[in-house]
Amino acid sequence: MLISQARIVNEGRIVEADVLVQKGRIERIAPFIAAPPRTRVVDARGKLLLPGVIDDQVHFREPGFPHKGDIASESAAAVAGGTTSFMEMPNTDPKTVTRELLKAKYQLAEKRAHANYAFYFGATNDNLAEIERLAPGEACGVKIFMGASTGNMLVDDPATLESIFAKCPTLIATHCESTPRIKAAEAAARAKYGEDVPAAEHAHIRDAQCCYESSSLAVGLARKHGANLHVLHLTTARELALFQPGDRRITAEACVHHLFLDESAYATLGHRAKCNPSIKTAADRQALVQGVKDGRITLIATDHAPHTADEKAQSYFKAPSGLPVIQHSLLMMLELVQRGELDLKTVVHRMCHAPAERFGVQQRGYVREGWHADLVLVDPKTPTKVTAESLLYRCGWSPFEGQSFSHSIAATWVNGEIAWESGKLAARPHGKRLEFGTQP
Repeated sequence: MLISQARIVNEGRIVEADVLVQKGRIERIAPFIAAPPRTRVVDARGKLLLPGVIDDQVHFREPGFPHKGDIASESAAAVAGGTTSFMEMPNTDPKTVTRELLKAKYQLAEKRAHANYAFYFGATNDNLAEIERLAPGEACGVKIFMGASTGNMLVDDPATLESIFAKCPTLIATHCESTPRIKAAEAAARAKYGEDVPAAEHAHIRDAQCCYESSSLAVGLARKHGANLHVLHLTTARELALFQPGDRRITAEACVHHLFLDESAYATLGHRAKCNPSIKTAADRQALVQGVKDGRITLIATDHAPHTADEKAQSYFKAPSGLPVIQHSLLMMLELVQRGELDLKTVVHRMCHAPAERFGVQQRGYVREGWHADLVLVDPKTPTKVTAESLLYRCGWSPFEGQSFSHSIAATWVNGEIAWESGKLAARPHGKRLEFGTQP
């Protein structure tokens, strides 16, 4: 396949060139390439060609919650949005807390995932021995829930946390919120409102101090033990001070909904905007955007977490936390570019290059000769209207229904094969297991 006259956004540059794809790899990049015999030519004039997005934080709900989503359905939504690789979380049923269960999860994904895949190993208060036995590349990282969230995998024993940070052989990814503080705030909210707590209270129940107490603990443990730490889904201005641009061993990410929405969203979305950590103030959102620009936030992810509309329509304490966003994650960030809040090259770096570098993903995340042809073609002139009918999520809803984004995803390639084109999903999945090299 020859992708002709695309504006390639890659490694801090935008250049017009042709890209020849053969046998799943990028064969050649040049100003002009004559199409070899029996080669399909894709006219990419006026369109942007980016590396495929690598999303290091998703919940695809398999095994255990097929009514919410599974690897096939949610990876289909991923490639429709330009994401070509994902790393999935362990709070499934059963939880991915043994190496045997981790192996079983990879088997579930084989020949069913539309995007490339890797899985986290879940930490508990009593599986340190299993963590220590992890082989390089067996998991993309070890996930520690240092705050209670959906899935009940809280690790709250201080001695266990010390041991994991001291002995974990791979990257540690943390969900950071203070559970004692959350429980006290929930009790106060229940005393004031009963079961019908207003959606907007979620930002106060899981507030900035709740996040800072836990994230500062994680960073302190990482510095003490020399651990390789990645703090997931930062949500506050205060937490940004814990991270330094250029630090490759202690890093943070922001999620698209925290960069795109602020607490005003609760008024229109209700509990559909409920996620952990919570969406917070406009000032926090602006600080996160600045953190992306200055490098305190290393990469951008989704924390894609589908629940059914009926589940989200329940009262506060029953409505689960999490938003389905992966089908529009790249479009959301391109919208911030359209508004002048972010630069296009920065978005590509944080969503494509940086995840590959941070996790040691092999030969993906860049448009480079010889590398895997994971690519996304973006049309900057054709908008995307979000409708229920256009969604590929099993849960069938999006917080952005009725909205339009200024760009659209024209095509997505996974391992050199068309995965999504002109609004249609390829019949056969093309995802492969991610391979990992040395992590920072």
